[in-house]
Amino acid sequence: MKYLLGLCAFILLFSCNSQKVNSKYSKIEYEATPCFGFCPVFKMTINPDRTAVFEAEHFNFSDKPSKDEFSKPREGTFKGTIKEEDYNKLISLLDNLNVKSLNDKYGKHNITDLPTSYLRINFADGTVKNVEDYGKQGTEKLSEVYAFLRI
Repeated sequence: MKYLLGLCAFILLFSCNSQKVNSKYSKIEYEATPCFGFCPVFKMTINPDRTAVFEAEHFNFSDKPSKDEFSKPREGTFKGTIKEEDYNKLISLLDNLNVKSLNDKYGKHNITDLPTSYLRINFADGTVKNVEDYGKQGTEKLSEVYAFLRI
């Protein structure tokens, strides 16, 4: 009986260890730059343990934006943990995107008032993919990722 109790204690002890996160993405960063209108300006960093940092600059929380916001201080830095369901959705979108096959740059700069999106993906194997998308019109699947990250 004491062997059985010892075995149960041993299993319980080692099952309570924190789970190691196995993700092929070691860091996901998304940055949205200003336009000549009221485009949200922010940077978001997401880690495989679902912790995230949202650095809000301007036009992220305004229901009546104005150009005066640029003279105000940045909106703030917010830290939190992404719900597992939302994180899994993001990973699914990235997997379907086939990130490594994307072009490094998208967009035509002949229109001068559009925002630029930067998607930076650090992979667990040490490689990095940077995608610059002027006008946020790179690919349909890339637009789905942008829409999801802007929720």
